Amino acid sequence: MSVPLTKGGNVSLSKQAPGLTAVTVGLGWRADAGYELDASALLCDASGKVLSDRHFVFFNNLSSPDGSVRHSGGGPAGGDDQRIDVDLTRVPAEVTKVVFPVSLYEGAARGHAFGQVRGAHIRVLDQEGGAELARYDLAADGLSGETALVFGELYRHGAEWKFRAVGQGYASGLAGIAADYGVDVLRETTDPEGSPAASGPVPRPASGAGAYDPAPMPTTPPPLPAPPAPPASAVPVTPTPTLVSPQPPTVTAPPHPTRSPAMTCFFDPGHGPGTMSVNWYPQWGVPRPVQACAECAQRVQTTAPPFYTPPQPMSPGYSQAQQGYPQQGYPQQGYPAPQGDQQQGGRRFGTGALIGAGAAGLVGGALLNEAFDDDEPDVVINNYYEE
Repeated sequence: MSVPLTKGGNVSLSKQAPGLTAVTVGLGWRADAGYELDASALLCDASGKVLSDRHFVFFNNLSSPDGSVRHSGGGPAGGDDQRIDVDLTRVPAEVTKVVFPVSLYEGAARGHAFGQVRGAHIRVLDQEGGAELARYDLAADGLSGETALVFGELYRHGAEWKFRAVGQGYASGLAGIAADYGVDVLRETTDPEGSPAASGPVPRPASGAGAYDPAPMPTTPPPLPAPPAPPASAVPVTPTPTLVSPQPPTVTAPPHPTRSPAMTCFFDPGHGPGTMSVNWYPQWGVPRPVQACAECAQRVQTTAPPFYTPPQPMSPGYSQAQQGYPQQGYPQQGYPAPQGDQQQGGRRFGTGALIGAGAAGLVGGALLNEAFDDDEPDVVINNYYEE
């Protein structure tokens, strides 16, 4: 007794017919003149993909490599438009299901769709005796612009074989179904002007619409033989040398010299490294550059030289030059003054420093006098100072 199925329903064929070894899948439809429908079968593994392109059984490949699935060709038979035979005992162990699609040949180009196809069905027959085991009638009202449709599938369930009603449509025709199941049925054609044309399905056999050619799928033509080698006496051709422009050498600029990080602050080593060079104007001597820390360098750079002590009062009998040397230089703010220092006008200087300065002046004067001495008689100049 046949089991009617609706979309998504399934039935155990092994329970319907214990000892079942082979089935015939019949597919049928009613369509207007000019509509060409083609049934096919795909032998898929556990991933849902065909084992190989040869395991895609259709009008240009009527049998799987192992012979377990065979397309019987076109022409109605017992109420079916096309039939596919499946020998369940010969189906490879890695095949978990056999899918049965039906496509409209050049449906998109001709404006054909399953919305105009009526009475589509798929059924499973026991090959021994021809009893119908299950049937699925597709509802035409649920279809519109589909150009290909998966009618149903046989699949393994443990040791059993079951059948499921699928009814899944594709707007991209047989190419869309083949792409989903991992087989390429497209080939690139060329238009009369030599430019590539749009890809399309493999053309049906030329023996007529709906007819099937039992010839196997076309194979790739053998490669052309290689051209013969030239005779040994041929004049060798000297290859033209390739001129390579020399690249200019890469010049790396020497690194900028850096000061030793061991140099400490000139004014106070306890301040750390002397990272900046400044001109220092000492109270006596020649200005020179020194290394100072950032704070000392800023103090020196922001104090404008010269810096003099306030003028001293004049005493009778002494000239201004004898009053002492001007105290020139930068005030050293922030440093402790030694004991015995005198402080005037913000400057700090020690008594010993004044004595040393006076002595240095006397010695310098004597040396200058000796240098300019031209053996002339000494001239004594008496300076008189009035009260």
